[in-house]
Amino acid sequence: MKANELLTVEDRVRLLVNALADDRDAAPILKLFTPDGTATWLISETDLEDPDRLFGLCDLGLGFPELGYVSLAEISSVRGPLGLPVERDLHFVGDKPLSVYAEEARRQGRIVA
Repeated sequence: MKANELLTVEDRVRLLVNALADDRDAAPILKLFTPDGTATWLISETDLEDPDRLFGLCDLGLGFPELGYVSLAEISSVRGPLGLPVERDLHFVGDKPLSVYAEEARRQGRIVA
């Protein structure tokens, strides 16, 4: 899947707004995942200098979810075990700060959203 298919213009605006906000613990804007695997990303903002660089909670399915930056181009190139591309969870609504998702993920060893 191409990077521009995972994010809408509205998503990009919302990610940029979060990056510019004083509150550094915004709710995630979108959830990306491998439908045939265990990788999941909860994305809350974009880098002001590089729109391909996103910040969020990253879980590659290894039991160690972590907060950090990730490349949208790299996420877009990921394939699950059956070769399926990363998808966007169209029903996901971030309803709490990213730090709460991160704490829950650390306790569970995976993103629970």
